[in-house]
Amino acid sequence: MKRILILGFIGILVLSCSKDKDTQSNRCELETIQSAGKYITAPSDELTIESLEIEDDCLKIAFLSGGCQGDTWEVKLIDSDAILESNPPQRNLRLSLKNRETCEALIKKEITFDVSNLQVDGKKVQLNLTNSGDKVLYEY
Repeated sequence: MKRILILGFIGILVLSCSKDKDTQSNRCELETIQSAGKYITAPSDELTIESLEIEDDCLKIAFLSGGCQGDTWEVKLIDSDAILESNPPQRNLRLSLKNRETCEALIKKEITFDVSNLQVDGKKVQLNLTNSGDKVLYEY
């Protein structure tokens, strides 16, 4: 009877640990794309970046653009796929927006992107948003 209880307890621990790991990796809404080609060619409809904030492996970007509700917007965070050698190392990113809404309201959105794939040797990298000039230090 004690063996069954111990095995059951171990099973619960294993399941709860793997569940926590899944929750950790799914906190960000979207993945960051690494592509030199897409960095250059992805849509670049007008937007204004209000703020950047790093929380764990997520980069939260608050931005504004014209539209109706923003429900049809296609938003992507694209890395240039190059590491700038400096201290700390730097990566250039671009927030891509495809916006076909014709309303004139100003819509604000906040989206989080998983930036864990942008880690380099060391414990930090500076992320430069080239379409706004904003920078944020990502420490991991």
